[in-house]
Amino acid sequence: MQVSIQDLVKGALSGSLVSFPTDTVPALATLPHKAELIFAAKQRSQDKPLILMGAKAEDLWSYVTGSSEELQLWQQVAAKYWAGALTLVLPASERVPPEMNLADPTTIGLRVPNSAIAQHILSQTGPLATTSANLSGQPPLQTVAEIESAFPDVLTLLPTELAIEESIGVPSTVVKWNGGNWQTLRQGAVKLEF
Repeated sequence: MQVSIQDLVKGALSGSLVSFPTDTVPALATLPHKAELIFAAKQRSQDKPLILMGAKAEDLWSYVTGSSEELQLWQQVAAKYWAGALTLVLPASERVPPEMNLADPTTIGLRVPNSAIAQHILSQTGPLATTSANLSGQPPLQTVAEIESAFPDVLTLLPTELAIEESIGVPSTVVKWNGGNWQTLRQGAVKLEF
């Protein structure tokens, strides 16, 4: 169902599934403690974690835990690559609902999209559990019409609410912190310089 940004934010805050553009591919999103809605809608395996997306880096640091040296390093990487198409998989704090990553609840993927619409929505909802808008195993959907066809109950934005923003159509790069170095889990739009 196509709605205004305000109604999409209200829907997200009330626990509905929503979809909005990002700088990579459109997101399917909900409140972190409602993450099971995404798994059910996508018919997604529980062993595939979701990403916690925020409007700015400061909104996300309370969801991770590490030494002050690690936190400083992670913040340096975030300052260089965010907002952008890089997901950092870091040790999760107790704030992260386990249903975000049932296979390994000790980690959480974090991202700040380089998208004015996504940042505007996330600044009002707070960090959301996100993934690409598609049925599991299918390519990411790119248009509101495709998303509505696959997910008729998901709130999407009216065409008048969509500014002309370039999405690159390539998923984010995903890197995981392994207690001393970065491991690339998925090479996407960003090339991380270690």
